[in-house]
Amino acid sequence: MSVALALVTCPADAADALADLLVRTRVAACVNILPGLRSVYRWNGDVCRDDEVLLLIKHPAERFDALREAVLSLHPYELPEIVAVDLDRGHPPYLQWVLDACR
Repeated sequence: MSVALALVTCPADAADALADLLVRTRVAACVNILPGLRSVYRWNGDVCRDDEVLLLIKHPAERFDALREAVLSLHPYELPEIVAVDLDRGHPPYLQWVLDACR
């Protein structure tokens, strides 16, 4: 089993509930909430700017579908950013902790 890092942006007022859901249900071992993000993107033909937070979500790579479904259940956006990268390297005891915390 391997570990992945998911990146999710959201409004600040939704971050704690999303992080709590992911950790409480053992979909993720840890969620860092990074404030101060400003996103510039194209949506429905317009260039938009929003203040957001970034969630750094450490989780078993095999649980990405469960993570995605959990985020979609609470996320306020019509099309939230939910992307993940597999972690090829890391401190082995930490990576094991991530896996153990999600059992």
